[in-house]
Amino acid sequence: MTAHPLIRMLDRGAVLFLALLGAFAIAIPVLNLLVPEGSALHVSTYLVALFGKYVCYGILALSIDLIWGYAGILSLGHGAFFALGGYAMGMYLMRQIGTRGVYANPILPDFMVFLNWKELPVYWYGFQYFPYAALMVMLVPGALAFVFGWFAFRSRVTGVYLSIITQAMTFALMLGFFRNNFGFGGNNGLTDFKDILGFNVQAEGTRNALLVVSCLALAIGFLICRAIVTSKFGKVLVAIRDAEARTRFLGYRVEAYKLFVFTLSACMAGVAGALYVPQVGIINPSEFAPGNSIEAVIWVAVGGRGTLTGAVLGAFVVNYAKTFFTSGVLAPYWLFMLGGLFIAVTLLLPRGVIGTYNHWRDGRGEARAAGVPNAPPHAAK
Repeated sequence: MTAHPLIRMLDRGAVLFLALLGAFAIAIPVLNLLVPEGSALHVSTYLVALFGKYVCYGILALSIDLIWGYAGILSLGHGAFFALGGYAMGMYLMRQIGTRGVYANPILPDFMVFLNWKELPVYWYGFQYFPYAALMVMLVPGALAFVFGWFAFRSRVTGVYLSIITQAMTFALMLGFFRNNFGFGGNNGLTDFKDILGFNVQAEGTRNALLVVSCLALAIGFLICRAIVTSKFGKVLVAIRDAEARTRFLGYRVEAYKLFVFTLSACMAGVAGALYVPQVGIINPSEFAPGNSIEAVIWVAVGGRGTLTGAVLGAFVVNYAKTFFTSGVLAPYWLFMLGGLFIAVTLLLPRGVIGTYNHWRDGRGEARAAGVPNAPPHAAK
């Protein structure tokens, strides 16, 4: 008898993850807004913004795990889609400044006035409207991913070659956005935001609302990914990951499956970038840096690729460690510590934290079913 699709999608681990995420989304705003500042339980507004940033990184990690953990597509350029979504939101926020800017120009952002631009570029039209900006947040990264994937997957570029091409793509975008004549603020990027939907981005209530919305977006993204990987579509993705040539021989259009999931993943990364920008207050070309994309892959590897929840956990753990270690005397050595962490996980926990736990749990379950009490995971094989 086949389990109901909803039961397969929302297993015990998925329900636990959503419950913890919901509790987190409720507890942090309550501890920030209702608990007095002198209390040990009070959460500062700085921490609210920091946690919101971690949640956005969790969405990015989730998008990478969807393609790497289940379809075997290792993208080292997903930071490009994250940054494009961030720039789309940044353009909306810049259009909201109006006459409150340094040069008090009602149409042109300050950096355009400073550079003697006479009129607003055509591609900035419409960004004064939030629905249009929200559409561009997903459409721009999705369109780039679709075009890139169309040529890459049709040409059957796979493995390390695909990873290098994705890295080259994000590096090229970084160089382009650093140029002032691109119309995106050059190396300074977009900043000095005032309002989002009429609310002050610096206000405590707005920051808490952004955290809650980010958690909601993470929950929706998680449910979408779970619905995909627990369906027949997801089984085909796993088949492509494990034996692409054999899957193609069986008659599946491998390129179409990879193109769809790659485009969806890019849209999720764009949403993560859009939620990230108003919480950190700036978006600049450094977000396109290839190192950022590689770091995001490390989050997934640490948490456990092919688990979804592990990717989110890895994003939280690694970024918390980054925040902790880059604020003291160990700051110059953070990248060495990150590299060492990746090597240690690769050698000692190749499945990642959650992947290793799931393997141990499944092994014990099989051992019990076989009547072998307290057996190690390999005993059931």
